[in-house]
Amino acid sequence: MATRSRRTRASISLTPLIDVVFILLIFFMLASSFRNWHTMQLNVSPPGVTDQTREEEMLLVEIVGDGLRLAGEIVSLDQLDTRIRQQLGNAPDLQILVQPHTDVPLQKVVTVLDRLTAAGAAQVSLLTNTDTNTSP
Repeated sequence: MATRSRRTRASISLTPLIDVVFILLIFFMLASSFRNWHTMQLNVSPPGVTDQTREEEMLLVEIVGDGLRLAGEIVSLDQLDTRIRQQLGNAPDLQILVQPHTDVPLQKVVTVLDRLTAAGAAQVSLLTNTDTNTSP
């Protein structure tokens, strides 16, 4: 009778794996920051709801595909910063309405909102695009 060689099953210890997982957990907890450095207060009004603010106290910033428009005038990002600072010097309670068009990337909207916040704008509202014209 032939004796079969008996195979011994190697046992795998999970202790080193658990140690590595805990070390990675501690690393990511220490390396990550839980502070929100760039917060923006945005007021988004539902369609049809009007604010009691007069038009003289509002300024419209349109974000279009090729640039920016401030009260209908085409401006660059640096000019927007300068003009907003001037306007806020004259009227500190100025409400700024930001209206991005549908083809504008989100990063461009965030860049404009960052610039407005850095310029000292406290009342920034984001307008939704209510353009229902879908013809090309």
